[in-house]
Amino acid sequence: MDTFMSRRLALLGLLKQLSYEERDVTLSSGQKSHFYIDCKQAVLTGTGHVLVGACFSELLARAEQDGRPAHVAVGGLTLGADPLASATAMWSTLQGRELHAVYVRKEAKGHGTGAYLEGTRKVPVGSRVAVVEDVVTTGQASKTAVERLRGYGYVVDTVLTIVDRQAGGREALSALGLSVHSLFDVSDFPSQRGPV
Repeated sequence: MDTFMSRRLALLGLLKQLSYEERDVTLSSGQKSHFYIDCKQAVLTGTGHVLVGACFSELLARAEQDGRPAHVAVGGLTLGADPLASATAMWSTLQGRELHAVYVRKEAKGHGTGAYLEGTRKVPVGSRVAVVEDVVTTGQASKTAVERLRGYGYVVDTVLTIVDRQAGGREALSALGLSVHSLFDVSDFPSQRGPV
């Protein structure tokens, strides 16, 4: 088994242990579900940071096999994307490939610069930036992050996610010219009550 696959399986085990719950819930998209995957519970552990950083760095490398310039940064909508971006940037940089994290605010900063984006000083306008998200359902959080990053002048064509709930988000993001790369989908979390 290769290193990426072993790390991916270790992350899946951590998610099943700490993040996956079978209970009725209303998702941030407004959709109803009988299971919930709170990725932050796994990602915010020390081990989770290492595993996500390593796995997302590998996904990013695979996404860059299109011959275009490498991504300079990763980022997404705060709060869910913040640890993902930081873990990926740190892991990549430790492996000898400098990568930056950019945080995308839900609302413009109310003081100082008034900016939507944090961490952009080392990321020149026109750079390729990948969006990261913990769970893609409808893709709305990623769409918001993409709009803000593109509005600043970045080239955004890639979304990395831990889990694709397979609820239309991938298709919605593809319609915006985005390539979606996920580590897992709902079939990796078999529910006793079936898919939803």
